[in-house]
Amino acid sequence: MGKIIKDTIHANGIDIGIYTQDFENEFISLTDIARYKSDDPTAVIQNWMRNRDVIEFLGLWERLHNSDFKPLEFEGFKKQAGANAFTMSPKKWIEATNAIGIVSKAGRYGGTYAHSDIAMSFATWISPEFQLYIMKDYRRLKTDENSRLSLNWNLNREISKLNYRIHTDAIKENLIPPELTPAQVAYTYANEADMLNVVLFGKTAKQWKDENPTSKGNMRDVATLNQLLVLANLESYNAVLIKQGKSQKERMELLRQLAVQQLQTLETVSLNNLPKLEV
Repeated sequence: MGKIIKDTIHANGIDIGIYTQDFENEFISLTDIARYKSDDPTAVIQNWMRNRDVIEFLGLWERLHNSDFKPLEFEGFKKQAGANAFTMSPKKWIEATNAIGIVSKAGRYGGTYAHSDIAMSFATWISPEFQLYIMKDYRRLKTDENSRLSLNWNLNREISKLNYRIHTDAIKENLIPPELTPAQVAYTYANEADMLNVVLFGKTAKQWKDENPTSKGNMRDVATLNQLLVLANLESYNAVLIKQGKSQKERMELLRQLAVQQLQTLETVSLNNLPKLEV
C-alpha cells in the first residue's frame, strides 16, 4: 500500500480532511462533515447509521467493493435497523462486518473517515446544500491532482523515451557487429529492452502482454511515476555499462541494485512535496 497523502476540502467555511493511498480511492472525514450540523459529530454519525436505508446502502457498497464483507452480520443489522432500540457506530459496523468503506482512526488527528461514495451520501443527509459545497471543492481538488499527476507522468515518459535513444545508440555502437542481419539486429534491441523490463518490472514484455491481453499499449504505458523515473535512469546507466564492456549478466546485477535502491528512495518522497509544473 502506498504512502498516505493528506489534503483538505474547504466547504462553506468548514475544513474537511481527506486522504488517499492510491490517488483513486479517497477517504473523507465524516467527523469534519458532521461538525457542520453539531458540536457532537460522533452522535451525528451514530444517528445517521441507525437508519435502515443507510445500513442497506453501506451493505450494498461493501458487497460491490469488498470480497471479505460478512453478509450474514449485515443481514442481522438490516433487520434491526430503524427500531428504537437499535444503535450503530462506525467501530461496531467495521468489527462486525469487516467493512472497508468506513474507517475509524484513533488519536489526536483521528476520527471517522469514509470512502468518497459514502461520504457524499452522508453529506447529503446532513444538508444537500452543504454537500454541493463539498462536491465543488472536491472536484477542484481532483482536477488539480489529476493535472499534477498527468504532467509528471508525461514528463517522466518523455524522459524515458529520450534516454531510450541514448540506450539504443550505445547498443548500436557496441553490441551490433556490421555482419548481423536485420532480424538479428532487431532481436538485440528487443533483448536489451526486455532485460530492463525484467530488472524493473520482473517480467518480459511478452509475459506482461500474456497476462494483460485486453490492455492497450505495453507495461511502460501503465507504469507508475516512480517506475518511469527509475527506467530513465536504468537506460542511461545501461548505456554506460555497455560502453564499459560489461556482460549482460554483470549489467543485470548492477542495474537491479540501482533499481531497488532508487525505488526505495522514491517511496519516501510524497508527490505533494514536488514542485508543481506551470501549464
